Amino acid sequence: MSLWQPELETLPRERLRELQLERLNRTIRHIWEHTTVQRGLLEDAGYDGAPLRGLEDIQRLPFTMKKEFHDHYPLGMFAVPRERIVRLHGTSGTTGKPTMGGYTRADIELWKDLIARLACAVGVSAEDTAQVSFGYGLFTGGFGLHQGMEHIGATVLPMSSGNTEKQLMMMEDMGATVLIATPSYALYLSEVAAEKGLKDRLKLRVGLFGGEGCTPEMRRTIENNLGIIATNNYGLCELTGPGVSGECAERDGLHVAEDHFYPEIIDPDTGKVLPYGEKGELVITPLSREALPLLRYRTRDITRLNPEPCRCGRTHIRMDPVLGRSDDMLIIKGVNVFPSQIESVLIGMEHIGPHYLLFVRREEAASPGGRYDTLEVQVELAGAELLEHFALLENLRETIRERLRSILGLSVKVTLVAPQTIERFQGKAKRVVDLRNTDASR
Repeated sequence: MSLWQPELETLPRERLRELQLERLNRTIRHIWEHTTVQRGLLEDAGYDGAPLRGLEDIQRLPFTMKKEFHDHYPLGMFAVPRERIVRLHGTSGTTGKPTMGGYTRADIELWKDLIARLACAVGVSAEDTAQVSFGYGLFTGGFGLHQGMEHIGATVLPMSSGNTEKQLMMMEDMGATVLIATPSYALYLSEVAAEKGLKDRLKLRVGLFGGEGCTPEMRRTIENNLGIIATNNYGLCELTGPGVSGECAERDGLHVAEDHFYPEIIDPDTGKVLPYGEKGELVITPLSREALPLLRYRTRDITRLNPEPCRCGRTHIRMDPVLGRSDDMLIIKGVNVFPSQIESVLIGMEHIGPHYLLFVRREEAASPGGRYDTLEVQVELAGAELLEHFALLENLRETIRERLRSILGLSVKVTLVAPQTIERFQGKAKRVVDLRNTDASR
């Protein structure tokens, strides 16, 4: 597959590290001279503004957290005056005020190149028609992928999310070859396409999916329904958006754009940096941002890093697909549970669909005053034929429960619901329903 910037994407590791150190020190200087919040963090950590001598010295610097964005909302984290900001994006803000990200013209041009890299890595070119089924708005996915596709000369079909019937009509009529969406919405599109027998009438060949995790099982289902190669990419609004990393055609990890982002893996409890190959929380320092430079941003995403060169020829480090978020991890009866573990069990099982919800409740323990969390997995049946057969339903429920117990190491309640009962998501899926602070859980 082609490389968008071959001289940078194949840099020898030694030269790459030199470039990272140079850009890291430039970023620190930019923060020191033009920010109040982050300079205060540096001063509180005892840093005097001197350049770092080596990349390992970054461990002397403090972490930046989402808390800083919340405490200094809306634009207190920016390092340039308002008149240099040409665009604003933000998180969904479902739990309060959104986390805002800003972009100068240089930031936008960099973003275009980052998207062009991940698109070229899976063979997308100017000959393609890309259907963008991400939502447009504050979310970085829609505009981010849109501008990157135009940057490489591809034709862009800016459908946004929703209106699935029209999505499929335009996909067929316009001959879309690339689908850009969250995995959840791609899954729903693929289900409807399969029901309508559209697979052989569509020209899709590549899916560029991001905005949330995608298990191998979900990927296989989407690929089978649409006849495509599905790839993952990764990014956060605080770090630019999509383009931080993405899979190549080998699909053996997501290449981090290391000339623009310095990754670390830490123990989420202690903050200690872990060696390559160990699983922990991803920490990213953007090295080329003007509007929003950050130091050691804690993403809360759990993954691990692999520094070995890829078969594709790229030398940049690869990260595993995100297992889950450290703040999304559920602790059920002392056992750590990630929703992705449950999804890997459910998707592809006979008689059930790929849609599920996780209900977390808090119940009274046998000992006086004791309470513990419980988990109910609500699973949608693929068809209605089992609803009249109690014995078959019970057997299916027990099979699911045993498979989950094998993977998770604990027993959970499994509830089977009728087809088309569980909500379909047009953006990021909301799988966990937390009832621990409601009367219903008591």
